[in-house]
Amino acid sequence: MSSHKALQPVLFVGAGPGAARHLTLGAYQALKMADVVIHDRLVGDEIMALIPARVARVDVGKEGFGPSATQAAINAALVAHALTGARVVRLKGGDPGIFGRLDEEIAALEAQGLAYEILPGLTAASVAAASIGQSLTQRGRNAALRIVTGHDMAGFAEQDWRGLARAGEVAAIYMGKKAARFLQGRLMMHGALAETPVTLVENVSRADQRIHAATLASLPEVAALCSGPAVILFGLAPRAARSVIPALNEATA
Repeated sequence: MSSHKALQPVLFVGAGPGAARHLTLGAYQALKMADVVIHDRLVGDEIMALIPARVARVDVGKEGFGPSATQAAINAALVAHALTGARVVRLKGGDPGIFGRLDEEIAALEAQGLAYEILPGLTAASVAAASIGQSLTQRGRNAALRIVTGHDMAGFAEQDWRGLARAGEVAAIYMGKKAARFLQGRLMMHGALAETPVTLVENVSRADQRIHAATLASLPEVAALCSGPAVILFGLAPRAARSVIPALNEATA
């Protein structure tokens, strides 16, 4: 039984991919009530602006192939702040449970008998698909959706390439820019057609979002054009009529 009954549970909060419109009401309320927000590098500026000035902020950002806070340091910060009795929000871009190393941070809390709660967020794949006017699943096309990573701790990540290469398959590939040529090679080796549609959505939901329509054949060259983080939507092409977000922005400005 925990010896820290009087302490506040740590809230793992999904910030969504960037725009404030994609933040859940529960996440918004958690930020307003927080004493400390321990946040990732990919949390959008619009979300950070919602955090009250009185709240302490701890930046524990990670950057693929770049400078990063160690996981051990993040775990230690979570535990240390929670043990003070502060209301701690661990703010993660997207959804905490999708490539967010959530389990490692939960384990650190559990080792100290500390409680936690998870508030899911919109993951980048959902918002990226909406931005190109597409659904992630479609009757008669794909009965499953794969959310995979382009690289893991061992390097470029291996996947079920034969399954992914089947006609009609749809996958959202996170952290795949630097692995684009590897992905292309593996998929085509297992039978995927060069003309398979691929869309890269860069800086999903942010003011500088860009949509790059491609095919599997052109994936590496198009990925090289992306300077910001991008989600690769394999098997999906943008519709002619896309999202109405710009119009909504004008209406609410």
